[in-house]
Amino acid sequence: MPKRGAVIKIIDTAGQMQKYADGVREKGKKISLVPTMGFLHQGHLSLIKEALKHGDEVVVSIFVNPAQFGPGEDLEKYPRSFERDCKLAEDAGASIIFSPDKEELYGKNYQTYVNLEKLPMHLCGISRPTHFRGVATIVTKLFLITKPHAAVFGQKDFQQLQVIRQMVKDLNFDIKIIGAPIVREDDGLAMSSRNTYLTPGQRKQALCLSQSLKQAFEMVKSGVIDASRIIEQAEKIISAHPETKIDYIAVCDPDTLSDIKIIQGPAIMALAVKVGNTRLIDNMMINQ
Repeated sequence: MPKRGAVIKIIDTAGQMQKYADGVREKGKKISLVPTMGFLHQGHLSLIKEALKHGDEVVVSIFVNPAQFGPGEDLEKYPRSFERDCKLAEDAGASIIFSPDKEELYGKNYQTYVNLEKLPMHLCGISRPTHFRGVATIVTKLFLITKPHAAVFGQKDFQQLQVIRQMVKDLNFDIKIIGAPIVREDDGLAMSSRNTYLTPGQRKQALCLSQSLKQAFEMVKSGVIDASRIIEQAEKIISAHPETKIDYIAVCDPDTLSDIKIIQGPAIMALAVKVGNTRLIDNMMINQ
């Protein structure tokens, strides 16, 4: 049986979670899933609140997925605070925490992974070649274990959202995928669990990400349609800060993630930048 907190249920095995989900479905109720790696912040809580609109019970998964971390990335130091997460999730309205360990989801002799052909070949997938294989695999497993009717993902991880939408379409999952807006700090920094890595000085420098996106939006609004000019301006804004290193800045089609040279329709600007040793991502629709 699941362990119990004040209200929220904590389940840590796939079998228990599947059994619980079956019971919810048998009662004619709907399940919404919010997949997370924990260390919850207001961005995650906004996903939970959105999930409440689409389900009678909200499952929040907490699992730092090793399959989506590459060599030398921050798997071991990724921030964790399980008791705090449970309290925040409960206060936001979640009813279930699904928190398996690595052995539960990737047991001995694990061999099966989910790959997409095209979407991972852009943006973050260029410098993190195994990342989206890990994302697609763990999300597939979570779908099969928690059996949701709907799942909510943040638009800050825009490429991840598109990968999941494509996977759900291709594999005929009967699950509604909802993209929730980016939640930002008052000064514009996109909320991320990794922001905790930043020193106070780096935290100020990190504002260059959202500043460059706002500048791109204004340039398009003023009539600039040459993507190279917009990217060049973003590079200037970001490179002016001594502890930044650009991974990529791209203006792309929001559906295919292919680069756009001349902006004549929907376009999203996405970027990844290291501030110190912390890799941050952000994006904004710069043309609808």
